[in-house]
Amino acid sequence: MIRWPLALKLLPMLAIAALLLLIDACWISAKAVVAQRLIAYSWGQDAARPWPWADTHPVARLTISGESLYVLAGSQGASLAFGPGHVDGTALPGEPGVSVLGGHRDTHFAVLQSAVPGDRILVQDRSKNWSEYEIVLMQVEDVRQSRYLSLPADENLLVLVTCYPFDAVQPGGPLRYVVYAVRELA
Repeated sequence: MIRWPLALKLLPMLAIAALLLLIDACWISAKAVVAQRLIAYSWGQDAARPWPWADTHPVARLTISGESLYVLAGSQGASLAFGPGHVDGTALPGEPGVSVLGGHRDTHFAVLQSAVPGDRILVQDRSKNWSEYEIVLMQVEDVRQSRYLSLPADENLLVLVTCYPFDAVQPGGPLRYVVYAVRELA
């Protein structure tokens, strides 16, 4: 009778564990991509809910560095899993005032890593009108001392906020990467 070393006996279990970890790692990214497709379809249907049980709906469309993103109502975790979210109490994207949008650093707002001052952000509002914003400032802020939620409402700003650093192992923390863009008036 042949005795198998313990490592060979554990190999199938290790392979299954590795497969499960890989699936888990890809889950958020896959969900984000599929959700944006469903949201894009609902945007074409006058901003209806993207799926029957959704507790949010698209409020705007962004184009950043050639990437098109749909912004959802609300910035709670359930919305942010599917796309950038509009922070309640701020102006809607494309409307006069300060509009604040939040997004995950490892999915939808990963594009902010390569953005630079002078880059343009296009915003389509619910009426399908386009506005153009220019990035003027990018900085890391401590969320406990940040001012982006208390900017004067008469400014025409788009503020994009995501967790920082982009390559952090642990999510959360007090640091935010904040991008300020000024609306270009025609």
